[in-house]
Amino acid sequence: MERKVLVICVLVGFLGLLSAALAFAAEATRNKLSEDGTCTEQRTPAFGLGLISGLALVMAQIIINSAACCMFCKKRQLNSGCDRTKAMACFFGSWVTFVLGSVALFFGVALNEGHWEEEGSECYLVRPMVFIRAAVLSLASVILGIFYFIIISSAKNMEPGGTHQTQDIALAQPQFTPQNTQPVFIHEDTYNRLQVP
Repeated sequence: MERKVLVICVLVGFLGLLSAALAFAAEATRNKLSEDGTCTEQRTPAFGLGLISGLALVMAQIIINSAACCMFCKKRQLNSGCDRTKAMACFFGSWVTFVLGSVALFFGVALNEGHWEEEGSECYLVRPMVFIRAAVLSLASVILGIFYFIIISSAKNMEPGGTHQTQDIALAQPQFTPQNTQPVFIHEDTYNRLQVP
């Protein structure tokens, strides 16, 4: 694995783990109903934790997709249909889990503080397990993105004309067949006559 690929995978993996850890911490510190069932309007650390978690997930998605796009735009071609299928499945899976995870994170952040319409009316809080679902989805998004990037980066280079680069290997059949493969004996007199003009 190239050094550039390794650095990008480690960076994106770190951002994904950071996003998931912050989402778990946001779940632990989210606003809850008090013991007597009243809605509290206090600001908890879940707001900042969820926001930073969402931003880390967005940064990871931007980095992995821009790096994969740069690899793909350099005339790389996937080796076989199986690699292409795996790459596309990881790509779409990464985007679906990214959208679901980021929506869950940002809705959880928005609903973290106690909201009510009128005094004494119903209290709207984020449901339990929303941040945990977002953490699992962010991990899945980053893992699928890294798989997609590794598959794309291991693809073979393509020449500008669209053919694979080869290393001095003849790929075609000879155009002319040899007429006679047996050595021909020429008598010395015949050879001398051919030499004299």
